[in-house]
Amino acid sequence: MSKETFIKSTIILMIGGFITKILGMIIKVVNTRLIGLEGIGLYMLIFPTFSLFMSLSQFSLPIAVSKLVSEDKYNNKNLIFSSVPIIMIFDLLLIGLILFSASFISIDLLKDSRCYLPILCISMVLPFEALSNLLRGYFFGKQRMFPHVVSHVIEQLMRLTLTILLVPTLLKIDLVYAVSFLVLVNMVSEFTSIIVLLLFMPKKTKITKEDMKPNFHNMKNILEISIPNTGTRLVGNIGYFLEPILLTSGLLASGYSASFITQEYGIVAGYSMPLLLLPGFFTGAISNSLLPIISKAASNQNYSYIKRKLKQAILISLAIGIPVTIILFLFPNFFLHMIYGTNRGGNYLRVLAFPFLFYYLELPLAAALQGMNLSKYVMIDNIIGIILKTILLYFLSFCRIGIYSFIIASCVNIIWVVTNHYYHIKKVVNS
Repeated sequence: MSKETFIKSTIILMIGGFITKILGMIIKVVNTRLIGLEGIGLYMLIFPTFSLFMSLSQFSLPIAVSKLVSEDKYNNKNLIFSSVPIIMIFDLLLIGLILFSASFISIDLLKDSRCYLPILCISMVLPFEALSNLLRGYFFGKQRMFPHVVSHVIEQLMRLTLTILLVPTLLKIDLVYAVSFLVLVNMVSEFTSIIVLLLFMPKKTKITKEDMKPNFHNMKNILEISIPNTGTRLVGNIGYFLEPILLTSGLLASGYSASFITQEYGIVAGYSMPLLLLPGFFTGAISNSLLPIISKAASNQNYSYIKRKLKQAILISLAIGIPVTIILFLFPNFFLHMIYGTNRGGNYLRVLAFPFLFYYLELPLAAALQGMNLSKYVMIDNIIGIILKTILLYFLSFCRIGIYSFIIASCVNIIWVVTNHYYHIKKVVNS
């Protein structure tokens, strides 16, 4: 891929990401104003569980398909059809796990029986999430970014429309039904995304029985990439899943009330962090464009080219991340009030702002490691980072510093992971 194509792909993804991020922010604002602080607190309690199962449902097959398609050595149609049985079997296991453990998670771990129904609803979303992202992986590998952008925008518009139309009615019945619907709406939006992506498939493509028959060699190559990446996601999401559980247990033992914990955690996770994560769509665009380039260059052992592209990706990430960090540090209350209609969370936003500069580098560095067949280092760095975060979170929660125990632990995790990603890449490209 030429420099111009890389920049073009990145720009397309950035523009699309900007639009979908704005729509996502609008959806969060609408959700916040419709269901209120109590509803947001409840939604944020189940969100780590939601995120865990949504992430696992993909089994990292989109990354595997994107990498293998970009190498241009395989039957791409068969790669897709060889991935579908893997992802469907895995999702059926996850659905069974949710149905079996929903009561335990809601009552024994999250300490709130109202979480039971929303957690059950997660199981209905998984297959749609998995298939839509699998198709996106194909388009990323072919370096066709426009289908992803269009499908994502339509998906967000569908989610926003259904939320505005149905949540007020459900609120009149019960807050739990409204929160459950915020989970279920993803099923409809992801199904819409699948339809849109299929419309972008090559029109004259002929699919034979041989294409549809799962190829065990292709399945082996897919699994060799997806398993370590799934391990990374699993560890990260388990840490995220344990986050509110450990925080709640520690702070309750330290004398904080359950309402204080739910409210403050909701403010940090629902208000402060989404603002800091806003530039994430830029770095996500960069990493999605970077993965096929690095994969192809690594297959040819062209490390000087990898070095140039990675340097370019880091500079672009910092050029976006630094101004955003400074603006949010200087004017946190202005943006919180403008977007959410509240000043709650401004002090948390200031503390988090500069450590999150590291976060803006994490996705491009992880994409480079994955493209260089070094996914094991992504997994190892994340495992150690999550262990550090979990230990810190638990012990700091007894230090009577409130929600700052969560903030400090999160910052340490981000800095550790990014620093080590950079070390592993530098060691290989300079060898």
